[in-house]
Amino acid sequence: MRRLRLVDTQPPGQVPAVIGTGTTMKVAFATQDLKTVDAHFAGARHFAVYDVTPDGHRLVEAIGFDATSGEDGVHADANDDRITPRVDALDGCALLFVLAIGGPAAARVVAHKIHPVKLPHPESIPDVLDRVQTMLKGSPPPWLRKAIGQHGGDRPAFNPDFEDA
Repeated sequence: MRRLRLVDTQPPGQVPAVIGTGTTMKVAFATQDLKTVDAHFAGARHFAVYDVTPDGHRLVEAIGFDATSGEDGVHADANDDRITPRVDALDGCALLFVLAIGGPAAARVVAHKIHPVKLPHPESIPDVLDRVQTMLKGSPPPWLRKAIGQHGGDRPAFNPDFEDA
């Protein structure tokens, strides 16, 4: 695994002006090209992680993986754990957008208090970010309120389709 993190030069506790004000949360995207949500959780070559507020967003981290599944339904060798490093890499994220995620992987993501969201087809990351921001500006759906901790309680299990949210 390789990580590229942006260094913040803002004083501690201050939200950088480039992403606006309000609730800030980390959102991750399973991607092959760092531009599009176009990958299965275990098959993603990268996770792009953004800080998101109702008024803006900025890329804060790109995580790369050498070991990926073939996304062909054939499981890896039993001794080859591709899930744990991916879940650990997402520490601190509230949402994870993917094209697909298996049940056991989804359960582990949810156990780490990350809400997985399955998209029905590949979409550009900026388009998905715009939709998340629009929801944050208005009245977020219950699953999103739980994911960002506005109303406490347990996080939702799994939202099968982002379009229906």
